[in-house]
Amino acid sequence: MEPILWIPAILAGMTTWLYVLSVNIPELGTNNTQKGDLKFPTSLEDLQSVANLLMMYKEEHFLYVLVLFCSAYIYKQTFAIPGSVFMNLLAGALFGVWRSFPLVCLLTATGATCCYSLSKYFGKQYVIKYFPDKIKFMQEKVEENYDSLFFFLLFLRFFPMSPNWFLNLASPILNIPVYMFFFSVFIGLMPYNFICVQTGSMLSQITSMEDVFTTATFIKLAGIALVALVPSFIMKKLKNKKLKSM
Repeated sequence: MEPILWIPAILAGMTTWLYVLSVNIPELGTNNTQKGDLKFPTSLEDLQSVANLLMMYKEEHFLYVLVLFCSAYIYKQTFAIPGSVFMNLLAGALFGVWRSFPLVCLLTATGATCCYSLSKYFGKQYVIKYFPDKIKFMQEKVEENYDSLFFFLLFLRFFPMSPNWFLNLASPILNIPVYMFFFSVFIGLMPYNFICVQTGSMLSQITSMEDVFTTATFIKLAGIALVALVPSFIMKKLKNKKLKSM
């Protein structure tokens, strides 16, 4: 069996699991028997509808809602499906800031690591085939920052315009250790995740997605990313100074 064929097989298995969860939504003990429509939100209207539905169930079926949310979140991260912002906002609405923040950080890192593993074991040759220039560019950057690789990875995650999906796919090809990858995602996406869940906790007050990421927010995230480069810059300077003194 070709390694790449494992990916649709894994996708089918995880999709089946989500389908089973969604169609076996428990009954409410109250007079309200409306089940509504469970789906991945792709707009603010979808998000508010799904949040309202799951809020009804959370009071009586907290474990079910938690398992469903975690399964859906890891599913999207594993297969690099866009829309993490909606899942983060939903987490804030369902669980509040201080419970959802560590939860989504863990789920983000776990799902990204699953994507890393799919690329490493089943799709490496295809990533190299279809993104040769990007892989070459990233390989050069990794080699340039090898002595401070973790801080470089943090910078990439902190920076708001970084293509996280591509970083997940490319990291095993760049020989980035899985433990370093996991913690760089866990820590590096903390600012982004916190902003999302904090906004999600006030979901009823959001009138458009522009309320989530303002220009000021992007500037703050970019500033945090630049701070992550400081240790890397210092380590490079020290290394060059040491080489000159030899």
